[in-house]
Amino acid sequence: MTQTPSARSAPAATTGPVLVVGAGLLGASIGLGLRHLGVDVWLQDASPTAEAVAQDIGAGRSCRAAGPAPEPALVVVATPPDVTARTVAEALERHPGAVVLDIASVKEAALEGVRELGGDLARYVGTHPMAGRERSGPVAARGELFTSMPWVVCDSGFSSPAALAAAKNLAVDLGATVTFMDAREHDATVALISHLPQVMSSLLASRLQDTPLHHLSLAGQGLRDTTRIAASDPHLWVQILSANAEPVVASLHGVRQDLDRLIATLEGPEAPGARLDIAQLIAEGNAGQARIPGKHGGAPRAFASLTVLVGDVPGQLARLLTEIGEIGVNLEDLRLEHSPGQPVGLAEVSVLPNRRKELVEALQERGWKVVQ
Repeated sequence: MTQTPSARSAPAATTGPVLVVGAGLLGASIGLGLRHLGVDVWLQDASPTAEAVAQDIGAGRSCRAAGPAPEPALVVVATPPDVTARTVAEALERHPGAVVLDIASVKEAALEGVRELGGDLARYVGTHPMAGRERSGPVAARGELFTSMPWVVCDSGFSSPAALAAAKNLAVDLGATVTFMDAREHDATVALISHLPQVMSSLLASRLQDTPLHHLSLAGQGLRDTTRIAASDPHLWVQILSANAEPVVASLHGVRQDLDRLIATLEGPEAPGARLDIAQLIAEGNAGQARIPGKHGGAPRAFASLTVLVGDVPGQLARLLTEIGEIGVNLEDLRLEHSPGQPVGLAEVSVLPNRRKELVEALQERGWKVVQ
């Protein structure tokens, strides 16, 4: 079941004080979002520096700097996955009147860990906000980080209605779209849509380690797109992949079957049926990619695209976006392709099909070069 937030004009449903344990990117972003809504937030982190920085940016009050925190109504555990279960169990014991949530990216291992440690599962809910940035730490935090992003809520099997309501309220207050799953279904899902892409991106990028730089200078946007997340933190991904190994392995077995099939085909590219098999593999990728929802979520929508040349000078992209708004056409998606040293970039703009012709003509009248 999925619940989509509406524009918020009422006060926050989340009641404070809220204690955020872990003042990194996600924890500090939760603090910023709640503080914007007037919720009392306290911050606790193993790193005094992270805790202090999070306080300085307005994510809440440091338990070190501002004195002992009042007894929280809600504890949000935003620690690394390898210490999540222990931190949750400690919070449940230390704060017997609080609901305790975690936001770790793997849910079954956290749930089993809390169960083994004797935590009160009635007051515990595992959650996972599907949001992040390429940068880490509290300095990268943004209060709007979760806006329109999925936020999965996993009933422990014993979670009380009040605990589930607190989890849902937090996500909705921060602008997220709430989806309810059990822990096993969540882990199988993220293994395919999040963890497998990370592995594939890292494996591809690893092939570039010994590639001559003058060869890499020929790289286009395709290589940049497919290796972007390969810059992720290795320490974090060791924890994630170790905790969710079984479903990730299942996905990798499927990939291995496809690779074996492709290798066998390319070893005999002139054999009968070889070209058809290559075409089928690419077409299967087309079909899978087309099922990924667009920015509005739900069923995928077919958009029409056009590509506009954008000069490599300050303000050009901003001017293009402003003028599209002035023309009155809603921008459904934007993809920018630009390599350092090139005098122009390519802005691929996606709009509703019945507005494409109108937008092309209006942009050309304003002096933009539309190349397709």
